[in-house]
Amino acid sequence: MIYTVTCNPSLDYIVSVDNFRLGMTNRTGSERILPGGKGLNVSMVLRNLGIESVALGFAAGFTGEEIIRRTEEEGLHTDFIFLKEGISRINLKLKSVDGTEINGRGPDVGKEEIRCLMEKLHYLTDGDILVLAGSIPCSVPEDLYERILERLEGRNVKTVVDAEGKLLLHILRYHPFLVKPNHHELGALFGVKPGSREEAIPYAEKLRELGALNVLVSMGGEGAVLAAADGGIYSASAPEGKLVNSVGAGDSMVAGFLAGWTEKRDYEYAFSMGLAAGSASAFSESLATREEVEALYGKIPCNRPYRPA
Repeated sequence: MIYTVTCNPSLDYIVSVDNFRLGMTNRTGSERILPGGKGLNVSMVLRNLGIESVALGFAAGFTGEEIIRRTEEEGLHTDFIFLKEGISRINLKLKSVDGTEINGRGPDVGKEEIRCLMEKLHYLTDGDILVLAGSIPCSVPEDLYERILERLEGRNVKTVVDAEGKLLLHILRYHPFLVKPNHHELGALFGVKPGSREEAIPYAEKLRELGALNVLVSMGGEGAVLAAADGGIYSASAPEGKLVNSVGAGDSMVAGFLAGWTEKRDYEYAFSMGLAAGSASAFSESLATREEVEALYGKIPCNRPYRPA
């Protein structure tokens, strides 16, 4: 079974405002409310691709109840820990003003709730996959991901981490099956600005040298790069299409990769499925569907692995 953890899920209030004026009363031209959070996005795209998962995390208040209601209404299996105080955050995403976002802080998570999460993860076993995605609330110890991976060591649970900065660097020694930084996050780790797939490759390989088994780098319109566990490098440009909504594209790439790997245990296929799923979400108002992913998969060039000298 695949499990995803979203420590700070949200209700995403996505609006467009024509002729936005700062300091004035503005009215929306369109609006949508969706459950949000990187782990939840991974679970939703997995479901769209026909793969079951269980979404774990923390929720609180009336917004937390709505997050759980909406995700279960979408057919997801959830096992959230409900907090006694606070409310789950609301994130405002203003589509028509250069992707401007205002993200909520989220509720405080106490030691007892963290212990409860650890108990749930205790039952993961041989063959399970755990996805840790996104930032953690400021009330949560910054070493939470490390503690989770340490607890799972030696149990043959494949771990996936989609995080940035110290959250990512500190878990590499536990040899996660997959990490997925974008090119900005990758560059920030090493003090560089990789502008092309070729420039990103050596830094993806450095993350492998530091412990990650597979490093998948999303690069927006440039496509993606995979430094695979067998030493091969895969690189492809993104299929052509109009960018509609970048929210969830990276999470969709993780889900597509896992779906491809689960199906065929083949790096080239998993990489192409990841790129197709990420692009499908970017080209759509919603997260990628199976039909959209399959349509784009056929447009991604076959990438034979090469090994740098």
